[in-house]
Amino acid sequence: MKTILKIIFCVIAFAQTAISQNYTNDTFPDGSPISNWFKDYSKIQLKDLGKKYTITDFGVSKDSTKIQTTAIQKVIDKASANGGGVIVIPKGVFLSGALFFKPKTALYVSEGGVLKGSDNIADFPIMPSRMEGQNLDYFPALVNAYNVDNFSISGKGTINGNGKKYWEAFWERRKENPKCTNLEVSRPRLVFVWNSNNVQFQDVKLINSGFWTNHFYKCNNVKLLDLYIFSPHIEIKAPSTDAIDIDICNNFLVKGCYMSVNDDAIALKGGKGPYADQDKNNGPNSNIIIEDCNFGFCHSALTNGSESIHNRNVIMRNCKIDGASRMLWLKMRPDTPQRYEYIRVEDIKGQAKTGLAIFAWKQFFDLKGRPDIPLSYGDNVTLKNINLKCETFYGVENDPNVRLTNFTFENLNIETVKTNIDKSVIKGVEFKNVYVNKQLIE
Repeated sequence: MKTILKIIFCVIAFAQTAISQNYTNDTFPDGSPISNWFKDYSKIQLKDLGKKYTITDFGVSKDSTKIQTTAIQKVIDKASANGGGVIVIPKGVFLSGALFFKPKTALYVSEGGVLKGSDNIADFPIMPSRMEGQNLDYFPALVNAYNVDNFSISGKGTINGNGKKYWEAFWERRKENPKCTNLEVSRPRLVFVWNSNNVQFQDVKLINSGFWTNHFYKCNNVKLLDLYIFSPHIEIKAPSTDAIDIDICNNFLVKGCYMSVNDDAIALKGGKGPYADQDKNNGPNSNIIIEDCNFGFCHSALTNGSESIHNRNVIMRNCKIDGASRMLWLKMRPDTPQRYEYIRVEDIKGQAKTGLAIFAWKQFFDLKGRPDIPLSYGDNVTLKNINLKCETFYGVENDPNVRLTNFTFENLNIETVKTNIDKSVIKGVEFKNVYVNKQLIE
């Protein structure tokens, strides 16, 4: 635990080291304009969030060992009934199970304040939810917002998932059954936002989730600014604690964030299964920008999949990567029709085990009786202005069920152990000023 705490405090100082580029004549990869909404980084001010409901003024105890779900929920409900307001977590540690924010309510976590999740799953009652590309009844998160437009989380405090017991239970189950699914062990997420528009999270620390850290499902116009997102990958590893899961969202900005988790940092999701594209609960992600971020340990900085059917207009730029297993990962799930298109990764520095990873993701493969394997596509992908040290830069698999077209590699300086690049795997591949171990790729 001391080692984990050292990591937490050391990296905070480096969480905002990326410097914004001035991107002129800015467009999405398909040529469509980037709206001014993406260029407005204004922070929410506490004074503008309405009446303040500091939880300790409304019957919530300062006893850090007491589960206070009911008392905190009463404050949220009172604020909603009175026309809205901001729920303030003051300095101190407040232990809770699942909380449900209502329309016209927001959450502010004061510096020195901690909203800490219960490690008893009974404090998270099963209800309609969404996990791993399917709608199902499941455990809610610590912080939930269903149909809450203009929901925000702000302040410089901490939301702590207290996930240690959940992680231990998962690894114990994995010992019993190495093929167990992620859903077999009962675990809550940290934050879940469903069908909500104009959402903004800023400045808070989001740590130690029992499962995924931030999950957004069917949301539009979401901004995540200057967040610190962490779960441990040493000592007791925190399984499947993705930093940010974007699940059927349009217009999504992740800016100035630090992410170090024991799974994917940013994962684009949207459905899985042989007929996933025919399910009304599934859908595409579009217009996603990740910029000025720092990535510590993670399985991938930017992942498309594994539960995803269509991602379009995705940009990751001006980021630093330090210890990711992969920079860009296209998870090609052979039991799901997928299309990943118009993706641009640019102005990246750092190190990763693999630069570009594209291969079949067969975990929990199930065609459900479909006689053919659905085809998947990766099209119009650009990697530009990148300085990267890695073990493998071009981790692209030749898969008969995947069609890769129109990839551009431009202005790259790559140091890598494995230098093999099979251009035949991609139809319409172009290399411009690409150096691998100081050798120009013709």
